[in-house]
Amino acid sequence: MKSVALHNLGCKVNGYEMDYMQQMLQEKGYKIVPFDEKADIYIINTCTVTNIADRKSRQMLHRAKKKNPDAVVVAVGCYVQTGGEQALLDEGIDLAVGNNKKKDLIPILEEFLAAREEGTADMDKTLEGRTVIDISHTCEYESMQLKRTAEHKRAYIKIQDGCNQFCSYCIIPYARGRVRSRQMEEILEEVRTLAGNGYKEVVLTGIHISSYGLDLDGRTNVGKGEDFPCDRLLALISEIQKTEGIERIRLGSLEPRIITGKLAEGLAKMDKFCPHFHLSLQSGCDSVLERMNRKYTAGEYYERVEILRSFFEDPAITTDVIVGFPGETEEEFAETERFLEKVGFYEMHVFKYSMRQGTVAAARKDQVPEDVKAARSDRLLVLEQKQSAAYRERHLHKETSILFEEEKEIDGKRYQVGHSKEYIRAAFETEEEVSGQILKGQFTQMLKPDILLFMKM
Repeated sequence: MKSVALHNLGCKVNGYEMDYMQQMLQEKGYKIVPFDEKADIYIINTCTVTNIADRKSRQMLHRAKKKNPDAVVVAVGCYVQTGGEQALLDEGIDLAVGNNKKKDLIPILEEFLAAREEGTADMDKTLEGRTVIDISHTCEYESMQLKRTAEHKRAYIKIQDGCNQFCSYCIIPYARGRVRSRQMEEILEEVRTLAGNGYKEVVLTGIHISSYGLDLDGRTNVGKGEDFPCDRLLALISEIQKTEGIERIRLGSLEPRIITGKLAEGLAKMDKFCPHFHLSLQSGCDSVLERMNRKYTAGEYYERVEILRSFFEDPAITTDVIVGFPGETEEEFAETERFLEKVGFYEMHVFKYSMRQGTVAAARKDQVPEDVKAARSDRLLVLEQKQSAAYRERHLHKETSILFEEEKEIDGKRYQVGHSKEYIRAAFETEEEVSGQILKGQFTQMLKPDILLFMKM
Protein backbone atom coordinates (compact mmCIF):
# COMPACT_ATOMS: atom_id res chain seq x y z
CA MET A 1 0.00 0.00 0.00
CA LYS A 2 1.18 3.53 -0.74
CA SER A 3 2.77 5.73 1.92
CA VAL A 4 1.16 9.04 2.90
CA ALA A 5 2.67 12.05 4.68
CA LEU A 6 0.32 14.58 6.27
CA HIS A 7 0.77 18.19 7.32
CA ASN A 8 -1.81 20.45 8.91
CA LEU A 9 -1.90 24.25 8.88
CA GLY A 10 -4.30 26.57 10.66
CA CYS A 11 -7.05 26.25 13.24
CA LYS A 12 -8.36 23.54 15.56
CA VAL A 13 -11.12 22.75 13.05
CA ASN A 14 -8.45 21.98 10.47
CA GLY A 15 -6.72 19.82 13.07
CA TYR A 16 -9.93 17.88 13.71
CA GLU A 17 -10.50 17.33 10.00
CA MET A 18 -6.88 16.23 9.49
CA ASP A 19 -7.29 13.68 12.29
CA TYR A 20 -10.34 12.33 10.48
CA MET A 21 -8.54 12.15 7.14
CA GLN A 22 -5.66 10.26 8.76
CA GLN A 23 -8.16 7.89 10.39
CA MET A 24 -9.76 7.16 6.99
CA LEU A 25 -6.38 6.57 5.35
CA GLN A 26 -5.25 4.19 8.08
CA GLU A 27 -8.50 2.23 7.95
CA LYS A 28 -8.04 1.88 4.20
CA GLY A 29 -4.53 0.48 4.72
CA TYR A 30 -2.33 3.42 3.72
CA LYS A 31 0.99 3.69 5.54
CA ILE A 32 1.33 7.00 7.40
CA VAL A 33 4.90 8.36 7.48
CA PRO A 34 6.43 11.60 8.85
CA PHE A 35 6.11 14.59 6.55
CA ASP A 36 9.89 14.98 6.26
CA GLU A 37 10.22 11.48 4.81
CA LYS A 38 9.86 10.51 1.18
CA ALA A 39 6.26 9.46 0.53
CA ASP A 40 4.08 8.39 -2.37
CA ILE A 41 1.39 10.90 -1.42
CA TYR A 42 1.59 14.20 0.47
CA ILE A 43 -1.58 15.75 1.88
CA ILE A 44 -1.43 19.35 3.10
CA ASN A 45 -4.49 20.69 4.91
CA THR A 46 -4.13 24.36 4.02
CA CYS A 47 -4.99 27.69 5.67
CA THR A 48 -5.93 31.00 4.05
CA VAL A 49 -6.80 33.28 6.95
CA THR A 50 -4.09 35.79 5.92
CA ASN A 51 -1.79 36.36 2.96
CA ILE A 52 0.97 34.92 5.14
CA ALA A 53 -1.08 31.75 5.68
CA ASP A 54 -1.50 31.43 1.91
CA ARG A 55 2.26 31.73 1.49
CA LYS A 56 2.92 29.07 4.14
CA SER A 57 0.47 26.76 2.38
CA ARG A 58 2.30 27.21 -0.91
CA GLN A 59 5.65 26.64 0.77
CA MET A 60 4.53 23.33 2.25
CA LEU A 61 3.12 22.18 -1.10
CA HIS A 62 6.38 23.00 -2.86
CA ARG A 63 8.42 21.35 -0.09
CA ALA A 64 6.47 18.15 -0.61
CA LYS A 65 6.95 18.24 -4.38
CA LYS A 66 10.67 18.85 -3.89
CA LYS A 67 10.91 15.92 -1.46
CA ASN A 68 9.52 13.56 -4.09
CA PRO A 69 8.79 15.00 -7.57
CA ASP A 70 6.95 11.79 -8.50
CA ALA A 71 4.60 11.97 -5.51
CA VAL A 72 0.96 13.02 -5.66
CA VAL A 73 0.67 16.30 -3.77
CA VAL A 74 -2.84 16.97 -2.52
CA ALA A 75 -3.85 20.48 -1.43
CA VAL A 76 -6.87 20.28 0.87
CA GLY A 77 -9.07 22.96 2.36
CA CYS A 78 -9.18 26.73 2.56
CA TYR A 79 -6.32 27.75 0.22
CA VAL A 80 -7.79 25.96 -2.78
CA GLN A 81 -11.34 26.83 -1.70
CA THR A 82 -10.69 30.58 -1.98
CA GLY A 83 -7.72 30.68 -4.36
CA GLY A 84 -9.70 29.90 -7.51
CA GLU A 85 -7.89 29.46 -10.80
CA GLN A 86 -4.72 31.09 -9.49
CA ALA A 87 -4.31 28.42 -6.79
CA LEU A 88 -5.00 25.64 -9.28
CA LEU A 89 -2.20 26.93 -11.51
CA ASP A 90 0.27 26.22 -8.71
CA GLU A 91 2.68 23.58 -10.04
CA GLY A 92 3.07 22.19 -6.54
CA ILE A 93 -0.52 20.89 -6.61
CA ASP A 94 -1.52 17.66 -8.34
CA LEU A 95 -4.96 17.28 -6.76
CA ALA A 96 -7.15 19.89 -5.03
CA VAL A 97 -9.86 19.01 -2.49
CA GLY A 98 -11.96 21.86 -1.11
CA ASN A 99 -13.96 22.23 2.08
CA ASN A 100 -17.05 20.04 2.45
CA LYS A 101 -15.22 17.41 0.35
CA LYS A 102 -12.68 16.22 2.93
CA LYS A 103 -14.95 13.37 3.97
CA ASP A 104 -14.67 12.05 0.40
CA LEU A 105 -10.86 12.10 0.38
CA ILE A 106 -10.43 8.34 -0.14
CA PRO A 107 -12.66 7.91 -3.23
CA ILE A 108 -11.31 11.18 -4.69
CA LEU A 109 -7.71 10.09 -4.15
CA GLU A 110 -8.27 6.61 -5.53
CA GLU A 111 -10.04 7.93 -8.62
CA PHE A 112 -7.10 10.25 -9.25
CA LEU A 113 -4.52 7.49 -8.68
CA ALA A 114 -6.38 5.14 -11.04
CA ALA A 115 -6.53 7.79 -13.75
CA ARG A 116 -2.83 8.49 -13.30
CA GLU A 117 -1.97 4.82 -13.74
CA GLU A 118 -4.05 4.76 -16.92
CA GLY A 119 -1.89 7.55 -18.32
CA THR A 120 -4.26 10.51 -17.91
CA ALA A 121 -1.90 12.39 -15.62
CA ASP A 122 -2.89 15.72 -17.14
CA MET A 123 -6.43 15.38 -15.87
CA ASP A 124 -8.07 18.32 -14.15
CA LYS A 125 -6.87 18.93 -10.57
CA THR A 126 -10.48 19.10 -9.37
CA LEU A 127 -11.76 16.03 -11.25
CA GLU A 128 -13.73 18.29 -13.56
CA GLY A 129 -14.92 20.55 -10.78
CA ARG A 130 -16.18 17.80 -8.47
CA THR A 131 -13.59 18.16 -5.69
CA VAL A 132 -13.78 21.94 -5.15
CA ILE A 133 -17.38 23.09 -5.07
CA ASP A 134 -19.16 26.38 -4.33
CA ILE A 135 -20.09 26.17 -0.65
CA SER A 136 -21.45 29.71 -0.31
CA HIS A 137 -25.04 28.48 -0.21
CA THR A 138 -24.73 24.86 0.92
CA CYS A 139 -26.74 23.69 3.91
CA GLU A 140 -24.91 20.37 4.20
CA TYR A 141 -22.81 19.77 7.29
CA GLU A 142 -19.80 17.64 6.36
CA SER A 143 -20.31 14.59 8.55
CA MET A 144 -17.25 13.04 10.23
CA GLN A 145 -16.84 10.68 13.19
CA LEU A 146 -13.55 10.50 15.05
CA LYS A 147 -12.42 7.55 17.15
CA ARG A 148 -9.08 9.03 18.22
CA THR A 149 -7.31 12.37 17.89
CA ALA A 150 -3.72 13.54 17.62
CA GLU A 151 -3.91 14.70 21.24
CA HIS A 152 -3.94 11.74 23.58
CA LYS A 153 -5.85 13.08 26.59
CA ARG A 154 -7.97 15.93 25.20
CA ALA A 155 -10.29 15.58 22.21
CA TYR A 156 -11.47 18.45 20.02
CA ILE A 157 -15.03 17.92 18.82
CA LYS A 158 -16.25 19.85 15.78
CA ILE A 159 -19.88 20.91 16.31
CA GLN A 160 -20.44 23.34 13.44
CA ASP A 161 -18.91 24.86 10.32
CA GLY A 162 -19.16 28.21 8.55
CA CYS A 163 -19.69 31.79 9.65
CA ASN A 164 -22.27 34.49 8.86
CA GLN A 165 -20.48 37.42 10.53
CA PHE A 166 -18.43 38.89 7.63
CA CYS A 167 -15.93 40.86 9.70
CA SER A 168 -14.21 43.29 7.35
CA TYR A 169 -10.76 41.70 7.77
CA CYS A 170 -11.82 38.06 7.46
CA ILE A 171 -11.97 35.70 4.47
CA ILE A 172 -13.35 32.74 6.43
CA PRO A 173 -17.04 33.06 5.41
CA TYR A 174 -15.85 32.65 1.81
CA ALA A 175 -13.53 29.75 2.67
CA ARG A 176 -15.95 27.92 4.94
CA GLY A 177 -19.37 28.99 3.75
CA ARG A 178 -22.38 29.79 5.92
CA VAL A 179 -23.29 28.34 9.29
CA ARG A 180 -24.02 24.61 9.26
CA SER A 181 -24.63 22.83 12.57
CA ARG A 182 -24.02 19.21 13.43
CA GLN A 183 -26.90 17.19 14.82
CA MET A 184 -26.68 16.68 18.59
CA GLU A 185 -26.98 12.90 18.52
CA GLU A 186 -24.11 12.63 16.05
CA ILE A 187 -21.93 14.73 18.37
CA LEU A 188 -22.91 12.65 21.40
CA GLU A 189 -22.11 9.43 19.55
CA GLU A 190 -18.61 10.70 18.85
CA VAL A 191 -18.18 11.87 22.46
CA ARG A 192 -19.20 8.43 23.75
CA THR A 193 -16.74 6.72 21.39
CA LEU A 194 -13.89 8.99 22.47
CA ALA A 195 -14.77 8.51 26.14
CA GLY A 196 -14.66 4.75 25.59
CA ASN A 197 -11.18 5.16 24.12
CA GLY A 198 -9.91 6.91 27.24
CA TYR A 199 -10.37 10.61 26.55
CA LYS A 200 -11.32 12.53 29.68
CA GLU A 201 -11.71 16.05 28.28
CA VAL A 202 -13.55 17.32 25.22
CA VAL A 203 -13.26 20.77 23.67
CA LEU A 204 -16.20 21.91 21.54
CA THR A 205 -14.86 23.69 18.49
CA GLY A 206 -16.02 25.06 15.17
CA ILE A 207 -15.63 28.08 12.95
CA HIS A 208 -18.17 30.12 14.97
CA ILE A 209 -19.59 27.90 17.72
CA SER A 210 -21.74 30.70 19.11
CA SER A 211 -23.86 30.24 15.96
CA TYR A 212 -24.47 26.58 16.81
CA GLY A 213 -28.09 25.76 16.06
CA LEU A 214 -28.98 28.96 14.18
CA ASP A 215 -29.60 27.01 10.98
CA LEU A 216 -31.41 24.23 12.83
CA ASP A 217 -33.82 26.90 14.09
CA GLY A 218 -34.27 28.32 10.57
CA ARG A 219 -32.30 31.48 11.32
CA THR A 220 -29.56 32.97 9.16
CA ASN A 221 -28.09 35.66 11.37
CA VAL A 222 -28.14 37.62 14.61
CA GLY A 223 -28.45 41.37 14.27
CA LYS A 224 -26.31 44.00 15.93
CA GLY A 225 -27.25 44.44 19.56
CA GLU A 226 -28.93 41.00 19.73
CA ASP A 227 -27.87 38.09 21.92
CA PHE A 228 -26.96 34.83 20.25
CA PRO A 229 -29.43 32.10 21.24
CA CYS A 230 -27.78 29.69 23.68
CA ASP A 231 -30.47 27.02 24.17
CA ARG A 232 -29.05 24.45 21.76
CA LEU A 233 -25.45 24.90 22.89
CA LEU A 234 -26.47 24.70 26.53
CA ALA A 235 -28.55 21.57 25.84
CA LEU A 236 -25.60 19.95 24.06
CA ILE A 237 -23.21 20.65 26.93
CA SER A 238 -25.79 19.34 29.38
CA GLU A 239 -25.98 16.02 27.50
CA ILE A 240 -22.18 15.72 27.30
CA GLN A 241 -22.12 16.32 31.06
CA LYS A 242 -24.02 13.03 31.44
CA THR A 243 -21.47 11.03 29.43
CA GLU A 244 -19.64 8.45 31.53
CA GLY A 245 -15.87 8.81 31.26
CA ILE A 246 -15.89 12.48 30.27
CA GLU A 247 -14.71 14.53 33.23
CA ARG A 248 -14.13 17.91 31.59
CA ILE A 249 -15.95 19.99 28.99
CA ARG A 250 -14.28 23.04 27.49
CA LEU A 251 -15.46 25.55 24.88
CA GLY A 252 -13.55 27.02 21.97
CA SER A 253 -13.68 30.67 20.95
CA LEU A 254 -16.99 32.43 21.66
CA GLU A 255 -18.78 35.45 20.27
CA PRO A 256 -19.21 37.83 23.26
CA ARG A 257 -22.93 38.26 22.56
CA ILE A 258 -23.69 34.64 23.48
CA ILE A 259 -22.72 35.34 27.10
CA THR A 260 -25.95 35.95 28.98
CA GLY A 261 -27.09 35.30 32.52
CA LYS A 262 -29.00 32.27 31.26
CA LEU A 263 -25.93 30.68 29.66
CA ALA A 264 -23.58 31.51 32.53
CA GLU A 265 -26.02 30.22 35.17
CA GLY A 266 -26.56 26.98 33.22
CA LEU A 267 -22.84 26.36 32.78
CA ALA A 268 -22.04 27.18 36.41
CA LYS A 269 -24.34 24.33 37.53
CA MET A 270 -22.31 21.73 35.59
CA ASP A 271 -19.42 20.35 37.61
CA LYS A 272 -17.58 19.09 34.50
CA PHE A 273 -17.57 22.47 32.79
CA CYS A 274 -14.22 24.29 32.66
CA PRO A 275 -14.49 28.01 33.53
CA HIS A 276 -12.20 29.06 30.69
CA PHE A 277 -13.79 31.49 28.24
CA HIS A 278 -12.07 32.70 25.09
CA LEU A 279 -14.06 35.80 24.12
CA SER A 280 -12.69 37.26 20.92
CA LEU A 281 -12.39 41.05 21.27
CA GLN A 282 -10.08 42.35 18.45
CA SER A 283 -10.21 45.97 19.65
CA GLY A 284 -11.21 47.89 22.75
CA CYS A 285 -12.09 50.98 20.73
CA ASP A 286 -15.64 51.39 19.42
CA SER A 287 -14.66 53.23 16.24
CA VAL A 288 -12.22 50.44 15.29
CA LEU A 289 -14.81 47.77 16.14
CA GLU A 290 -17.22 49.54 13.80
CA ARG A 291 -14.68 49.49 10.95
CA MET A 292 -14.04 45.83 11.65
CA ASN A 293 -17.79 45.14 11.38
CA ARG A 294 -17.76 43.61 14.85
CA LYS A 295 -21.32 43.83 16.10
CA TYR A 296 -20.77 44.89 19.71
CA THR A 297 -19.16 47.79 21.57
CA ALA A 298 -16.35 47.63 24.12
CA GLY A 299 -18.89 48.46 26.81
CA GLU A 300 -21.11 45.55 25.79
CA TYR A 301 -18.09 43.25 25.80
CA TYR A 302 -17.22 44.33 29.34
CA GLU A 303 -20.78 43.65 30.49
CA ARG A 304 -20.45 40.04 29.27
CA VAL A 305 -17.18 39.60 31.16
CA GLU A 306 -18.86 40.86 34.32
CA ILE A 307 -21.71 38.37 33.84
CA LEU A 308 -19.17 35.53 33.81
CA ARG A 309 -17.43 36.86 36.90
CA SER A 310 -20.74 37.03 38.75
CA PHE A 311 -21.36 33.30 38.24
CA PHE A 312 -17.80 31.91 38.39
CA GLU A 313 -15.03 32.58 40.90
CA ASP A 314 -12.19 34.18 38.92
CA PRO A 315 -12.85 32.47 35.57
CA ALA A 316 -10.07 32.46 32.98
CA ILE A 317 -10.95 35.08 30.35
CA THR A 318 -8.73 35.00 27.28
CA THR A 319 -8.99 36.96 24.05
CA ASP A 320 -7.61 37.96 20.65
CA VAL A 321 -6.52 41.52 19.86
CA ILE A 322 -5.55 42.96 16.46
CA VAL A 323 -3.22 45.97 16.47
CA GLY A 324 -2.65 48.25 13.52
CA PHE A 325 -6.02 47.70 11.87
CA PRO A 326 -6.40 50.10 8.90
CA GLY A 327 -6.93 53.64 10.13
CA GLU A 328 -6.09 52.87 13.77
CA THR A 329 -4.77 56.10 15.27
CA GLU A 330 -2.54 56.42 18.31
CA GLU A 331 -5.56 57.66 20.26
CA GLU A 332 -7.63 54.63 19.22
CA PHE A 333 -4.82 52.26 20.15
CA ALA A 334 -4.47 53.97 23.53
CA GLU A 335 -8.21 53.47 24.09
CA THR A 336 -7.79 49.75 23.39
CA GLU A 337 -4.83 49.58 25.77
CA ARG A 338 -6.84 51.21 28.57
CA PHE A 339 -9.72 48.83 27.96
CA LEU A 340 -7.46 45.77 28.16
CA GLU A 341 -6.07 47.04 31.47
CA LYS A 342 -9.63 47.48 32.75
CA VAL A 343 -10.75 43.95 31.84
CA GLY A 344 -7.69 42.11 33.18
CA PHE A 345 -7.35 39.02 31.01
CA TYR A 346 -5.69 35.71 31.83
CA GLU A 347 -4.09 35.58 28.39
CA MET A 348 -4.20 37.74 25.27
CA HIS A 349 -3.24 36.61 21.78
CA VAL A 350 -1.90 39.76 20.13
CA PHE A 351 -1.81 39.90 16.33
CA LYS A 352 -0.42 42.57 14.04
CA TYR A 353 -3.03 43.23 11.38
CA SER A 354 -2.21 41.17 8.30
CA MET A 355 -3.84 42.11 5.04
CA ARG A 356 -5.98 39.46 3.37
CA GLN A 357 -6.77 40.08 -0.29
CA GLY A 358 -10.46 39.82 -1.05
CA THR A 359 -11.59 41.45 2.21
CA VAL A 360 -13.01 44.94 2.75
CA ALA A 361 -10.17 45.94 5.07
CA ALA A 362 -7.49 45.03 2.53
CA ALA A 363 -8.90 47.59 0.09
CA ARG A 364 -8.57 50.47 2.55
CA LYS A 365 -5.97 53.12 1.74
CA ASP A 366 -5.16 53.95 5.38
CA GLN A 367 -2.97 50.93 6.12
CA VAL A 368 -0.83 51.28 9.25
CA PRO A 369 2.97 51.07 8.75
CA GLU A 370 4.61 47.83 9.87
CA ASP A 371 6.93 49.53 12.37
CA VAL A 372 3.94 51.15 14.07
CA LYS A 373 2.13 47.80 14.27
CA ALA A 374 5.24 46.18 15.73
CA ALA A 375 5.61 48.87 18.41
CA ARG A 376 1.94 48.56 19.42
CA SER A 377 2.20 44.78 19.54
CA ASP A 378 5.23 45.00 21.81
CA ARG A 379 3.36 47.28 24.22
CA LEU A 380 0.43 44.88 24.48
CA LEU A 381 2.68 41.85 24.90
CA VAL A 382 4.23 43.50 27.96
CA LEU A 383 0.73 44.08 29.35
CA GLU A 384 -0.22 40.49 28.52
CA GLN A 385 2.71 39.09 30.48
CA LYS A 386 1.85 41.26 33.47
CA GLN A 387 -1.83 40.27 33.49
CA SER A 388 -1.09 36.59 32.89
CA ALA A 389 1.37 36.48 35.79
CA ALA A 390 -1.14 38.23 38.06
CA TYR A 391 -3.84 35.68 37.19
CA ARG A 392 -1.56 32.73 37.90
CA GLU A 393 -0.41 34.27 41.19
CA ARG A 394 -4.02 34.58 42.32
CA HIS A 395 -4.35 30.81 41.97
CA LEU A 396 -1.34 29.96 44.12
CA HIS A 397 -2.25 27.87 47.19
CA LYS A 398 -5.81 27.37 45.96
CA GLU A 399 -7.25 23.87 45.62
CA THR A 400 -7.21 22.75 42.01
CA SER A 401 -7.34 19.66 39.81
CA ILE A 402 -4.96 18.87 36.96
CA LEU A 403 -5.40 16.65 33.93
CA PHE A 404 -1.89 15.37 33.27
CA GLU A 405 -0.95 14.96 29.64
CA GLU A 406 2.78 14.38 29.19
CA GLU A 407 6.21 14.11 30.76
CA LYS A 408 8.54 17.05 30.18
CA GLU A 409 12.04 18.09 31.20
CA ILE A 410 12.25 21.55 32.81
CA ASP A 411 15.64 22.91 33.93
CA GLY A 412 17.11 19.43 33.92
CA LYS A 413 14.33 17.82 36.00
CA ARG A 414 11.53 15.53 34.82
CA TYR A 415 7.98 16.65 35.50
CA GLN A 416 4.49 15.43 34.71
CA VAL A 417 2.77 18.35 32.98
CA GLY A 418 -0.91 19.15 32.53
CA HIS A 419 -3.59 21.84 32.86
CA SER A 420 -6.16 22.98 35.38
CA LYS A 421 -9.78 23.61 34.48
CA GLU A 422 -8.82 27.26 33.91
CA TYR A 423 -6.10 26.04 31.53
CA ILE A 424 -3.27 27.01 33.85
CA ARG A 425 -0.25 24.91 33.01
CA ALA A 426 1.03 22.80 35.90
CA ALA A 427 4.17 20.74 36.57
CA PHE A 428 4.32 17.90 39.12
CA GLU A 429 7.70 16.50 40.13
CA THR A 430 7.05 12.81 40.69
CA GLU A 431 8.24 9.35 39.75
CA GLU A 432 4.63 8.25 39.30
CA GLU A 433 3.13 7.74 35.83
CA VAL A 434 0.09 9.99 36.03
CA SER A 435 -0.49 10.77 32.36
CA GLY A 436 -4.21 10.68 31.66
CA GLN A 437 -5.13 11.04 35.33
CA ILE A 438 -6.85 13.96 37.04
CA LEU A 439 -5.27 14.71 40.43
CA LYS A 440 -6.39 17.12 43.12
CA GLY A 441 -3.93 19.38 44.89
CA GLN A 442 -2.71 22.96 44.88
CA PHE A 443 -0.27 25.25 43.15
CA THR A 444 2.69 25.98 45.44
CA GLN A 445 4.93 28.37 43.47
CA MET A 446 5.84 29.77 40.07
CA LEU A 447 8.17 27.35 38.31
CA LYS A 448 8.34 29.31 35.06
CA PRO A 449 6.44 32.43 33.97
CA ASP A 450 3.84 30.17 32.31
CA ILE A 451 4.04 27.10 34.59
CA LEU A 452 3.03 26.64 38.24
CA LEU A 453 4.42 23.91 40.47
CA PHE A 454 1.75 21.46 41.63
CA MET A 455 1.56 19.46 44.85
CA LYS A 456 -0.85 16.54 45.22
CA MET A 457 -3.19 16.56 48.20
